[in-house]
Amino acid sequence: MKVIVLSDIHGNVTALQAVIESLEQMPEVEACILLGDVIDYGMNSNEVVERIKSFPVRVLCNIWGNHEHAIMMDDYARFSSERGRQCARYTKEILNADSICYIKKEMTPAGYCEFQIEGKKCLAVHGCLKDPYWNCLQSEQELSEYREYDYVFSGHSHKPHYIEKFFETDDPSRRNKKKTVFINPGSVGQPRNLNNHAQFVIYDFENEDVLFKKICYNIKNEQKSYLGQVDDFYKKRLEFGI
Repeated sequence: MKVIVLSDIHGNVTALQAVIESLEQMPEVEACILLGDVIDYGMNSNEVVERIKSFPVRVLCNIWGNHEHAIMMDDYARFSSERGRQCARYTKEILNADSICYIKKEMTPAGYCEFQIEGKKCLAVHGCLKDPYWNCLQSEQELSEYREYDYVFSGHSHKPHYIEKFFETDDPSRRNKKKTVFINPGSVGQPRNLNNHAQFVIYDFENEDVLFKKICYNIKNEQKSYLGQVDDFYKKRLEFGI
């Protein structure tokens, strides 16, 4: 099975549409993993939710990120800046009833979920198990708590990564090693790796082939949605991938 892995769309409908158009050229992709933060920062959260509702492939899991959690719980205390809190409150004001219903009923509020693909145990988590909403999973961390999983898909950092960790186990046929693969697809709508393209992953479970995709989209068109509703920082950062 081939899947598309998306995270941190952040209300950027132009970037998401570019991803969907790219996906339409990849008929071998069968399913999607959504890692949270569909909404906020961008001015088109409702439009993003609408497109996700009719996504062209089956959605395997769809979890809340910290922005869904903060806005649905009306709790903005953990944002690192006042502009972030103000932006989230604005998004709360403009979300329509259909979007709120979708977030509450069709997304997984816990910020993580487990599932199986081709006999492999998978974890999708927005941040990390210790803090599913607000902390990032990073290579320098102690990762032994994830050893039971074959694959761990995470987001939140807005920076892509691929990590293979090998844990000791009682399996002489595999030289007593157990492998866990960690994948972060980066951000569709608000990348922070100094690349302003919409970013995602195509993963092939049959041969363990990972493809990090970066798709050009019309940034200026998306920026036209910003009319002073929130701090201009969120408009300008799209140009630089910061």
